[in-house]
Amino acid sequence: MLVVVCIKQVPDTTQVKIDPVTGNLIREGVPFIMNPFDTHALEEGLRLKGKYGLNVAVISMGPPNTEITLRKALALGVDNAVLLSDRAFGGADTLATSKVLAEATRQLAQKEEVVIVLCGKQTIDGDTAQVGPGIATRLGYSQLTLVEHIENIDLQAKKIIARRKLEGRDEVVEASLPAMISVVREINTPRYPTVPMRLMAEGATVTLWDNKEMKLNEETIGLKGSATQVRKIFSPERAVGEILGDGAANPDEAANLLIDKLSEGGLILI
Repeated sequence: MLVVVCIKQVPDTTQVKIDPVTGNLIREGVPFIMNPFDTHALEEGLRLKGKYGLNVAVISMGPPNTEITLRKALALGVDNAVLLSDRAFGGADTLATSKVLAEATRQLAQKEEVVIVLCGKQTIDGDTAQVGPGIATRLGYSQLTLVEHIENIDLQAKKIIARRKLEGRDEVVEASLPAMISVVREINTPRYPTVPMRLMAEGATVTLWDNKEMKLNEETIGLKGSATQVRKIFSPERAVGEILGDGAANPDEAANLLIDKLSEGGLILI
């Protein structure tokens, strides 16, 4: 039985720059990392491997250099890594992305029964949290989002019990397998690879699937299959702030200055 973990290579957001003329991301010289939420999904997949004897496959859609991120996953102990890379996949929104990832999962399921698909809660470059549910919908899987703990899995009965982290409360739910689970950071602490595993990963095979392998209609994937398109990316402009008084030495004076400032701007009535 197989656990499929979906991971994404994203730019290190602390070092992203934007071309002021074109409004596009400047990718030259920008380091890429595994999406932080996906590191927790990967760790959970490895824990399920250890606890239930499941195999773990990672899949990622992206350019050829995404192989670097997949090798990092192999160094942590996954059994199989698949890179979905083709120009036809480029420019995809969450709708088109979920279609490619769902088809890859479906093809893996033809070789080995898939019981769980794991995703991070969201990606730090898009923050939509739509791809995981999109995969579940396309495959007809149960979907459990915002999971902070997997309580139990009954492989024979095909049931899973998980705890979801909601605003102000937790929710314990039971669902049927196969299921897509998107996880939050609190679910675990990701492990680090050992030196021998790093060396092993350098020589391991990363399987490449392009659209000749996937056989998807190119009108329904990539930019052509995207219902939404990014027209412009820009940095938000913020007005220069102002320090009003010394709140530590004279809090009353600072408070009065703030009230006067807000009143002048018509934000409060005195």
